[in-house]
Amino acid sequence: MQVAGRAPRDVYEWQLTARAGEIRQWRRRAVSVVERWNAETRAMELAAFGVTELLTNVIKHVADPHCHLLIAKEGRDFRITVRDRSKEAPAVRVPDWDSESGRGLWLLREMVRDLGYICFPGGKAVWFRCPLGSTSPVPSGWRPGGACDGG
Repeated sequence: MQVAGRAPRDVYEWQLTARAGEIRQWRRRAVSVVERWNAETRAMELAAFGVTELLTNVIKHVADPHCHLLIAKEGRDFRITVRDRSKEAPAVRVPDWDSESGRGLWLLREMVRDLGYICFPGGKAVWFRCPLGSTSPVPSGWRPGGACDGG
């Protein structure tokens, strides 16, 4: 595993190379971080699912697997962001239920408070936000950041 990271109190971030064999480690790390913030079980499950989905998308859809994972506490919520070097905007589509793949972002959008992306020179960042506990408002949906150049 190639990792460089820093860990201030409410922000954890790592530069990493997304690899299928290491998804489990990143899933555990995400759960460990939100658990430190006294997250409820559902929040820990969403952190695990979301990290798996975002890193798997880097592996499947981005030519360069080097990316940046950020987990940040924002009040009573947490946000997980994966920045990659692709300028192709992600798409959330109604899934083909007979297909073996293609439903991850749709499922994530249905379970979290916010899901979105933003493009920047050299790539994009895909993120989702969840409440740490059950007292926070319900999901509000997909927040596209606009078309990315290239891709």
